[in-house]
Amino acid sequence: MYLAEFISYLALEKKYSAHTTNAYEKDISEFSVFCRSNYEIENIDTIAYNIVRFWIVELSERKINNRSINRKIASLKAYYKFLQKIGQTDINPLNKHKALKTAKKVEIPFSESEMENVLTQIEYADDFEGVRDELLIHVLYVTGMRRAEIIALKVADVDFEIMTIKVLGKRNKERILPMLAETKDKFKGYLVRRDELNELVDERIMFLTKSGNKMYETLVYRLIKKYFREVSSKVKMSPHILRHTFATHLLNKGADLNAVKELLGHSSLASTQVYTHNSIAELKKVHAKAHPRGGK
Repeated sequence: MYLAEFISYLALEKKYSAHTTNAYEKDISEFSVFCRSNYEIENIDTIAYNIVRFWIVELSERKINNRSINRKIASLKAYYKFLQKIGQTDINPLNKHKALKTAKKVEIPFSESEMENVLTQIEYADDFEGVRDELLIHVLYVTGMRRAEIIALKVADVDFEIMTIKVLGKRNKERILPMLAETKDKFKGYLVRRDELNELVDERIMFLTKSGNKMYETLVYRLIKKYFREVSSKVKMSPHILRHTFATHLLNKGADLNAVKELLGHSSLASTQVYTHNSIAELKKVHAKAHPRGGK
């Protein structure tokens, strides 16, 4: 097997994150164990498609949902594509595989009133953590940053002179976001509190814990849940829902889809279009209310 080489290829050439490469490695290793346990196949570099089909059946019997199965098969497909690339196999056994059908994932964004309440009605503590938490939620909402992007944000990435924020996105793709005057003021207020910390373990990083360390993903997720529970009854509350909210509110206000694509850092419009269903719903309301025949 060339699994180690494949993972290095994903990390170094494709610039995938550690989280993504770990997922690929886990999926391929799981398939390898399945082949060894059920068919005494030690080397999966050349495999018949029917073996993959048997694995899919086994995954289904274990109640793994179709979305997760599709992800695992995508990992395998990428692995065999890599083997073709380095000349270790002639045929990708998954070339003609069709993904399993999945239900459309509908994520409900926060409403404008919920966002207004979390940003203006909650009393954040008048200390480092309170100021940081308020800024974190504000920045996620006004920029649409991913959780990993805001965690990696550096002090030098925020330019108060030209009012921009430099973001390093997926696969090290850089984008420049505009900064609101309100955002600038909040950043400056936070930096004053940040400088008062006893120790800054990594002075380059913008968002820190009170011990001076870089924030981590589960902490950001917990903070979102903590504050939004006070203003919303939605089941799902996460940094990604805030990103979804950012895109939806822009589109509802008439923002160009291409502009939203650039702000989100998407590589294609197809990725951005998943956010349009809410704006279409809003347009339907406006159309029904404003058109002379709307009340008929």
